[in-house]
Amino acid sequence: MSRQFPCNKCGQCCRNVHLAVETRPLDRGDGCCVHLDTSSNECTIYDSRPDICRVDVQYQTNYQHQYSWDEFVSLNVQVCDYLNSIKKE
Repeated sequence: MSRQFPCNKCGQCCRNVHLAVETRPLDRGDGCCVHLDTSSNECTIYDSRPDICRVDVQYQTNYQHQYSWDEFVSLNVQVCDYLNSIKKE
């Protein structure tokens, strides 16, 4: 992998778990992840978070045969940009 995923810890992926089938089980009822500390935008179980929340694991498990790492990062950055465009506090 040539570059690290550029997460800025905005928390928008964790505030919108209801939008993806794979993350819906994490929804606390308002679209936010049950493990998100909304005051800090940090995951309360970061070190043991599910694989669906790990960009590198998702790539290696599901996407490395479809995309290069750089392509996968770019696609995920596009999703980040979208989530920030529909931002909810």
